[in-house]
Amino acid sequence: MASFLLGSEKAIPMILIIILSYTLLNLTTVSSFEFEAGGTKGWVVPHANNTKMYNEWASRNRFKIGDSIRFKYGKDSVMVVRGSEYNHCDSTHPLFFSNDGNTVYQFDRSGFFYFISGVSGHCKRGQKMIVRVMSPEDDDSNSSGGASIHGIPTSGLSALVLVQFLLSFFGFHLL
Repeated sequence: MASFLLGSEKAIPMILIIILSYTLLNLTTVSSFEFEAGGTKGWVVPHANNTKMYNEWASRNRFKIGDSIRFKYGKDSVMVVRGSEYNHCDSTHPLFFSNDGNTVYQFDRSGFFYFISGVSGHCKRGQKMIVRVMSPEDDDSNSSGGASIHGIPTSGLSALVLVQFLLSFFGFHLL
């Protein structure tokens, strides 16, 4: 059959379609997003009746590896600490520290990240946040439990539809 295809007038377009198909089906989109800590309020000491505002904000967002979070603040700081240090508002051994007023922290792994203010008393008043960064397996589009048609994840269907269109244009049918 290969000699039949190579000897026909459809050989070049078919080879191009195969190369395009392979490229489109194996294309991986790398994208990241920058979040603003706390939304429009920024990184501030919350009101007494709203001490869970940062964790509520973080739970409404989906953080992925490669995403970053921007902390905007005045005379303050932001630290990444361990979970036990977070629970006790202990700022003596931070894993990360910044006090430049406009800090961007990029997530380089999945798991939990614990942020606190380094200013005395701010953490105990609720200026702290836990961010959960999803692993690639947690992402619905990559999970084996996600939707599929003919064994192909639905996230790859747009590329598949394009390939099928090109094949049918030249008289071949994929599905």
